[in-house]
Amino acid sequence: MTRPAILFDLDGTLIDTIELILSSARHAFEEWRVRPTDDEWVRGIGTPLVQQLRAYTDNDDEVALLLERYRRYQHEHHDRLTRCYDDVPDVVATLARRGHQLAVVTSKASPIAHQSLEFVGLDQFFPVVVGFEDTTRHKPDPDPVRVALSRLGVSPEQAVFVGDSPHDIHAGNAADVMTIAALWGPFDRETLADARPDHFIGCMADLPGVLDRAFGHA
Repeated sequence: MTRPAILFDLDGTLIDTIELILSSARHAFEEWRVRPTDDEWVRGIGTPLVQQLRAYTDNDDEVALLLERYRRYQHEHHDRLTRCYDDVPDVVATLARRGHQLAVVTSKASPIAHQSLEFVGLDQFFPVVVGFEDTTRHKPDPDPVRVALSRLGVSPEQAVFVGDSPHDIHAGNAADVMTIAALWGPFDRETLADARPDHFIGCMADLPGVLDRAFGHA
């Protein structure tokens, strides 16, 4: 059997940038009239940044101002606060050797997504990266997943989406791909269970075995 294509979310799934995301938000909203709590900001991780910012602004100019503050801090502290989760480099390399096509589906801007993948040494494994600019509708809408499937040339039944947020799981389910919830990100199991993933994995090293059982490989 052909091995399934594997789509991955980026932040909270392949790379740990949660503190970078939270610190960037804190900096952007410093002295702002309304500031989200960390818990409120975490709930939006996996959706577009502009969409998150818009909830705390009155107009596009304010969105642009907060976005510039956020991006400046993110750029300055990216390398210090970006790392792979345990087992990710080894497992991704193993999956590529086994013949899986790999893609990243993220709600962040493509340039920063590519920067992160290159910084942690994963860029060589992901010829397809679907970012914010690639669709007009974003996770939890299925369009980003469908764009990745189209670029890879695979059907939904021959693909899985691995993500740490309910937004990932909703997008994958709506695109009719198998969904696998990663339990090491900022969302707890109960929150992810409400999105109805097909499988859970507690660490990246669990992924090859889940794929083998689900797709009938020895």
